[in-house]
Amino acid sequence: VQWFVNYNKSLATYMKSIADNGGLNLTQFMQPPKSLYVEVRCLEDYGKLQLEDGEIVLLKKNTQHLLPRSQCELLIRQGILEHITS
Repeated sequence: VQWFVNYNKSLATYMKSIADNGGLNLTQFMQPPKSLYVEVRCLEDYGKLQLEDGEIVLLKKNTQHLLPRSQCELLIRQGILEHITS
């Protein structure tokens, strides 16, 4: 039991340290994504979003975009974008 408690603490510390905005939850998705890109719809005016490759995308209400999953997951959780499932 003590080993498990120590392991959980170590994992939590590591997850907090590996990403910019408060960490990355490595236990959130147990299956790998089928695609690196996801189709999203903008639910509110957000403005410009600069992608890792330097491309700038204007996120306006009711527009649809195909974006890298890693860069839009936070915006989906915040309710700015909606994942479009077909």
